[in-house]
Amino acid sequence: MRLGRANLGRLPPAIRRPAYDRSRLAPGIVHLGLGAFHRAHQAVVIDDCLAAGQAAWGIVGASLRSPDTRDALAPQDHLYTVAVRAAEGTEHRVIGALLDSVVARENPARLVDRMADPAVRIVSLTVTEKGYCHTPQTGDLDERHPDVVHDLNNPEAPRSAPGFIAAALARRRAQGLLPFTVLCCDNLAANGHTVQRIVTQFAALRSKDLGKWIADTVAFPSTMVDRIVPETLEGDREAVSAALGMRDAWPVMTEPFTQWVIEDRFSAGRPDLAAAGVELVTDVKPFELMKLRLLNASHSALAYLGYLAGYETIADTMTDPHFARLAARVMEEAAVTLTMPAGTDLAAYRASLLRRFANPALHHRTWQIAMDGSQKLPQRLLGAMQDRLQKNLPIDTHALAVAGWMRYVTASDEQGRAIDVRDPLAGELAALAREAGPVAERLAPALLGVGKVFGPLGDDPRLREAVSAALGRLYAEGARRAVATHIAT
Repeated sequence: MRLGRANLGRLPPAIRRPAYDRSRLAPGIVHLGLGAFHRAHQAVVIDDCLAAGQAAWGIVGASLRSPDTRDALAPQDHLYTVAVRAAEGTEHRVIGALLDSVVARENPARLVDRMADPAVRIVSLTVTEKGYCHTPQTGDLDERHPDVVHDLNNPEAPRSAPGFIAAALARRRAQGLLPFTVLCCDNLAANGHTVQRIVTQFAALRSKDLGKWIADTVAFPSTMVDRIVPETLEGDREAVSAALGMRDAWPVMTEPFTQWVIEDRFSAGRPDLAAAGVELVTDVKPFELMKLRLLNASHSALAYLGYLAGYETIADTMTDPHFARLAARVMEEAAVTLTMPAGTDLAAYRASLLRRFANPALHHRTWQIAMDGSQKLPQRLLGAMQDRLQKNLPIDTHALAVAGWMRYVTASDEQGRAIDVRDPLAGELAALAREAGPVAERLAPALLGVGKVFGPLGDDPRLREAVSAALGRLYAEGARRAVATHIAT
């Protein structure tokens, strides 16, 4: 038996299910990037809004490339389970907020139609950092990106997120409709402002008038999102299906903690998000930097160095007291670069992160977090390093994390086994690593010279010295001993 609308009544009583009539819902949100994070985070919030009677805010999801999520969810009437895992047990909840899904690559015109529908008032995104076709160091559109070139030549059949947004907004403008709000939920620095710049730059390449109209009328609120969502494995699907008494082909795993902070700026209305636990603020930047520089930076440090040390998951890595202390030290050193609103307890936030990382029920693989590092480093690690250098403070802990990334992208681990590096620049990075060889004094400068990642910061002699020294220790001692040595100093 498969999870679906007809079988909701057969779920065990302990399983939470949609507390509303799904047949009465209307789509008010189109979400680009229908992955696990959205389904465990934003869709859960919207599910709460729908349960409170806000029936005009159902979600249409779009996968930009892969049909896997659509193929799994369509036979289930787009119902799926969120499994919230903690040391004391797992809670299961079936989410009904997702009404339909589209695979953009199969039918781009259909997705533009859905986004241009006047009933749709928000287009949200979780397409990961690389999905914006931009240069992370500058935040500008990469005009030479293959998808950007394609979309400018095929404006009604786009491939990229900026291309779809511009196409739908152009149609709404032509029809005299209000623009939708563009709500980025990815880990980009100043994500709303960054996506506004990317989209308006793209639109201006199509038409200067369109670019100006978008800049003048479309709201791009910045956000901060936080929930750990590991990859769903076959064993997870089997466990969820056993708990439900029926098959769920595409559940998501997550932790109890969840947070969503949004600047309260919307073009055409919004659901009552505050009633569902969202923090609506005038300036999200302090919260965004707090998350990027405390959670995401320490997560990346654990991912690269933990993977090299042989740890499969973050929870496994945290069982090593030296790595747990490494995560804490990354947070301590980044905290001095933050200016938070009055009443923010950074010490309590850091302590909560360490507890979350150590959650033994959450199997978040180091390899998964290590993906797309060239896009993530500028926001997670390099910004804090730059701020510390400006204050004449040491950067040794962050330099060790960056060195871990460098060692990782050589695509060969400490035992000589191949690493499956998933990164937009994987080929370029591997070529630089082959040319430099396993010699820190050559490899570190070569990678620091990749302007798309490091920009002008890569030329700072203090950064070069710290990263080269850390990479040398990784080659000489291995990740586990290098981390232990660093923590002891």
